[in-house]
Amino acid sequence: MNNLQQSRQHSLRAVEWLNFFLADVQTGLGPFLAAYLTAGGWNPASVGYILTFGGLTTVAMQTPAGAAVDAVHRKRVLLAAALGVLVAGALLLLRPPSVASVYLSQFLIGGAAPFLGPTVAAITLGIVGARAFDRQFGKNQSFNSAGNVITALLIGWVSYRFGYRSIFVLAALMAIPALLSLFAIDANQIDYARARGGMRDNDTSHPGFVALLHDRVLLCFLGAVFLFHLANAAMLPQLGELLAQRNLKAAGPFMSACIIVTQLVIAVSATWIGRIAHEKGRRPLLLLGFGVLPIRGVLYTLTHAAGLLIAIQLLDGVANCVFVVVSVLVIADRTRGTGHFNLAAGALATTAGIGAALSNAIGGTVAQHYGFAASFLFLAAIALLAFAVMWFAVPETRREGGAADDSEQPVLPKRAT
Repeated sequence: MNNLQQSRQHSLRAVEWLNFFLADVQTGLGPFLAAYLTAGGWNPASVGYILTFGGLTTVAMQTPAGAAVDAVHRKRVLLAAALGVLVAGALLLLRPPSVASVYLSQFLIGGAAPFLGPTVAAITLGIVGARAFDRQFGKNQSFNSAGNVITALLIGWVSYRFGYRSIFVLAALMAIPALLSLFAIDANQIDYARARGGMRDNDTSHPGFVALLHDRVLLCFLGAVFLFHLANAAMLPQLGELLAQRNLKAAGPFMSACIIVTQLVIAVSATWIGRIAHEKGRRPLLLLGFGVLPIRGVLYTLTHAAGLLIAIQLLDGVANCVFVVVSVLVIADRTRGTGHFNLAAGALATTAGIGAALSNAIGGTVAQHYGFAASFLFLAAIALLAFAVMWFAVPETRREGGAADDSEQPVLPKRAT
């Protein structure tokens, strides 16, 4: 193995560990916030509104973030800056949960988060190219989910022993190894053209962004993604609120257990999902992932036994593993050669974010007025509609054969980012 190949492999290992530690940072800022606010006396509707605000902030930044990732050459610096803002938001949550501090925290976290995933995906694409992206992206998600599992275990113990506020200290501390992994990536291995979808600086033959707006398959896929997240996002936070009302002290460990089950499924299967998507295609996997979501929503209404509820999270693991891996591959398929991979990925994240933000608001309102069982059934009905759109309107997107890309060509130092 020559020096160039060794450097490439070293950078890929650093990317994988970057995914691991970024998960550590973000895990403590997700579903645990709902339980934290409930413990502070916030009602379900208020929790829904604050999560919606954070979600809408993220939504507002997703597509601009994708465009910025396409345009910025120094992708490592961009990611480091976003991580710093995220940590600042986490540290604000160390204060007692006043309206001002929580909303400001959600503004910072919501504004920084859209830069993380797309930048890591762009760095990965810039190193390996389109041909190897699906398998490497699956590996990335395995590391990401493994990070979620480890952090959920730590958070479960820390929150039980020291209280919910300690969760945010842990999230901030995990930014340190994330930054070390980030700057272990060799900047010369990241090809700028590949990182934005294969368009060279002097290539004027690409279809352009306007052509993406006329891509019926892409638009139908984004519609299905919107419905998927409209159904999915509120389920786990509402489960945490339900349990916090019944047994406040046990809610944190229970949420950790739910997250661990979901992330273990992803950690074990994401690499395999990437390989199957490469060999067999995207559509069968998408139908599987979308199909289990309505089942999960109905099952939540049938039992309150902690063990069974945790077991139901296996379905969440299946749905999320398929989505986090395959959805980005669909975007890569539909934008290959356009130079707009990150912009379209930002649009995907925007669509998902709108659905997630509305899910928390709508789900919280339904739960407030009609109870959690009615809310879960309502969300399950939306999930069934998402599956129908995927079944009838989204065909296979994987390309058979096709022209070779430059994924195996040496990266020129002048194109470094």
